[in-house]
Amino acid sequence: MTPVIICGADLNQPDFDYTMQELANLAEACDMEVKDTVIQKLERPVSASYVGRGKAEEIKTQGKIHDAKILIVNDELTPMQIRNLGDLTDMKIIDRTALILEIFASRARSKEAKLQVQIAQLRISLPRLHTDNDKVKLDQQTGGGSGSFNSRGGGETKLEKDRRVIGKRISILKKELKDIEEKQNVTRKQRDASGLRSVALVGYTNAGKSTTMNGLLRACGKDDDKQVFEKDMLFATLDTTTRKIELPHGQPLLLTDTVGFIRNLPKELMDAFRATLEELESADLLVHVADASHPDLLQQITSVETILEELELQHMPRILLLNKWDLLDVPARAELADAFPH
Repeated sequence: MTPVIICGADLNQPDFDYTMQELANLAEACDMEVKDTVIQKLERPVSASYVGRGKAEEIKTQGKIHDAKILIVNDELTPMQIRNLGDLTDMKIIDRTALILEIFASRARSKEAKLQVQIAQLRISLPRLHTDNDKVKLDQQTGGGSGSFNSRGGGETKLEKDRRVIGKRISILKKELKDIEEKQNVTRKQRDASGLRSVALVGYTNAGKSTTMNGLLRACGKDDDKQVFEKDMLFATLDTTTRKIELPHGQPLLLTDTVGFIRNLPKELMDAFRATLEELESADLLVHVADASHPDLLQQITSVETILEELELQHMPRILLLNKWDLLDVPARAELADAFPH
């Protein structure tokens, strides 16, 4: 595993400790080993470098001690913060957004998921384009050495070219994605016309949606080849999977497993996966699967509800399913039963 340092600015957020633990879990899901955690208490992140110079020096020292060349930061950084923090620490900087994207890129299996991740990565990269050549930076500011304010330096020309290339690539990928989505829309309309009822599983990542789906498939007599991938890790699967089952009283039903949510889901990923999550719009019922054993259960439930609102799905009928009940002791079960009465 790749050794890394993780860092966070403690702005006195009530859930700060949990977000740092979640960052460590995200790093682990990306095959990285957290060697040290560095925290700085601040009123607000340092605009130029996220943390102060003294804390950056501490990070640099810890990086050398642990032979860690990567620093993972618990927030989304500006391009300037990434560059400056990298200069101060002599480390590669990965912010929370980039880390989640990296995990998504490694987990994507279907062509649709791969296209969505590529588009999100390219959108993220656009504002972060820069040149490290000082002369070119000066050209950008002064318009070059010709004396004309209208002339453009080589750096600006290269940046514009890079932006055009990325913009063109995004357009090509979006067209490929649209073709896939149109085919899926046809399938979805045919399915709706059949009158089949549908249920979609939603929830925080690693809450147990895939395990729940596989349990329902087994209960309905489905063969093992119909099972979906499940593993105890964040974002184990990104692909939306639908299976047709038959309930005990004989009613056919479509059951869909969707990508897990996470707090502060990067906007680019939200936009990219909006089409995939359209499966939720056509569902008759949403089953919100929550990890009853998780110490941050209430915050995870709130995060999922917030994302559903952002997707304009707050009107959808849904039920809350408290998963991993067997991991709780009797007092904890009684407490949750009182908090979430039937």
